Amino acid sequence: MERLDYVPAGIRDTEFLKDSYVDRRVSRFIAPKRILWKSDSEKAKVENEDSLLKMTDSQVVWNVARPCTLENRGEPAGILIDFGVEFQGSVKIFILNDPQPKDTFHLRVRFGESASEAMAELGGEQNATNDHSCRDQVIACSFMTMPEIGPSGFRFVRIDLLDENQKIELMAVQGIFTYREIKYKGSFECNDERLNKIWNTGAYTVHLNMQNYVWDGIKRDRLVWIGDMHPETSTIQAVFGYDPSVPASLDLIRNTSPLPKIMCKVSSYPIWWIINHYGWYMQNGDLKYLSEQKDYLLGLIDMYSGFIDENGNEQLPPFRLTDWPSEADKQATHAGLQALLYIGMDRARQICEWLGEEKAAKKAEKCMKKLAKPFTDPGTNKQSAALLSLAGLADRGKMLNIIKKDGPYRLSTFYGYYVLKAQALAGDMKGAMDNMRNYWGAMLDVGATTFWEDFNLEWLEGSGRIDELTPAGLKDLHGDHGAYCYVGFRHSLCHGWASGPTPFMSEYVLGFKPVAPGCKKMLIKPDLGDLRWAKGTYPTPYGTIRITHVKNDDGSIDSFADVPCGIEIESSGCNLNINRI
Repeated sequence: MERLDYVPAGIRDTEFLKDSYVDRRVSRFIAPKRILWKSDSEKAKVENEDSLLKMTDSQVVWNVARPCTLENRGEPAGILIDFGVEFQGSVKIFILNDPQPKDTFHLRVRFGESASEAMAELGGEQNATNDHSCRDQVIACSFMTMPEIGPSGFRFVRIDLLDENQKIELMAVQGIFTYREIKYKGSFECNDERLNKIWNTGAYTVHLNMQNYVWDGIKRDRLVWIGDMHPETSTIQAVFGYDPSVPASLDLIRNTSPLPKIMCKVSSYPIWWIINHYGWYMQNGDLKYLSEQKDYLLGLIDMYSGFIDENGNEQLPPFRLTDWPSEADKQATHAGLQALLYIGMDRARQICEWLGEEKAAKKAEKCMKKLAKPFTDPGTNKQSAALLSLAGLADRGKMLNIIKKDGPYRLSTFYGYYVLKAQALAGDMKGAMDNMRNYWGAMLDVGATTFWEDFNLEWLEGSGRIDELTPAGLKDLHGDHGAYCYVGFRHSLCHGWASGPTPFMSEYVLGFKPVAPGCKKMLIKPDLGDLRWAKGTYPTPYGTIRITHVKNDDGSIDSFADVPCGIEIESSGCNLNINRI
């Protein structure tokens, strides 16, 4: 409850207060780590740029001994700053001098998730845009000011002085990292440092997107895309347990999509809304909140049962989408949507049983039986093969053969989560681990600190890194690649849907899986693949479970768990020793 005596007197006990809300996010000010580039000619000069690399006071002051100077002698004078890590927020520029002869001057500020994006011009062949966050703008400034420019998602910032015959002094440039303070309750550690880094990078990627709602991306797609959220909610459950941004996002989309309108205008997205609610209830066990979804859920079951023809084939209306890399393949899209609708009806059936809605549960079950009859061939599409495997609508061994062909090639960052799950269920944990190392790990190898909207291994050939300016003769890894809605620099390099390895390792390597609502009953079924040991934690409403798995020479696994009272434990595939806490 809000403390009114903490509210500024000017709006306390007024109508202003009733129509306001509090932003629960915090801001952390960070200093740059590198200067990647600067103007260095007779017409555009930058000096003392290294002074920007130290942290200063949060207030501009007089008598700064060695300020950074930008001087425009006929051409814009610019500097490219690297903060060392991707984050969501703004940049604060500390300007010292009294400009002469003009009262004001103009700075152009460009944000970039890659070094080359911060150097790019809007438009052009590499498709630099201001979509969803204004990452390229000109601002008017004056002396002894501290303008804050943003927000956006970025790691790199380029600042240019545009006015001719003008010189300015900068005391500092600081990043304003805006995020929500959330305790990391889940963890993962094993003898493979590459997998450890991948788990943590997935958690960080989602944390950046956990603003007041769960966003898809922090540069572009600063929106609730409910069909893209399931890997994010799965990550949140494995790392944080409960967070209010999830129900806020689920409710926002429900409330702004009255039936028969389709969420986000994509016909598969309401199915994901159902799947998200199923997972959220299994994790948190809030029956009151689940009951609030009843009327909308029953309407969805009625509506989507009409999208199944007499032969049992899904007939979802346009826009029909599984994921973007599969969009052009109509056969694969149909196979994926068939499996997804089956899974969605299965989850709807279970929710209806929890809510005591037997008639609706039977209707969902009838839909499942119809959808299970046709054989839907995914062709060579790994993503649709994974969904068919997870739905139980195709032989898992045959689907695994499709997934394993060419290793990590033709994966997608979004549906990669479901590919990993299908591999594990088919007994190919070693292959799943190699896909994580070679696909998600490849992004880290070229400078990523968060996971991307999409990624193809083919892009690496002949390309530079994202944290350096692209050398002559090489392709720009960010600006010269991408497809569909994310061509070139429009491509997001921090997308929460790419975090799948994080919940995957918690669920399938550490073996944590809720099998009764609210984690009342947990299955611990580890699969260490080629690892020697793994340990970690998992958050539940009863407290945090801690576990350590050690593989013996004969392949058996000895496991040691600290388990809060109130949780019933089942185990499989390990010799489990439990200590109640």
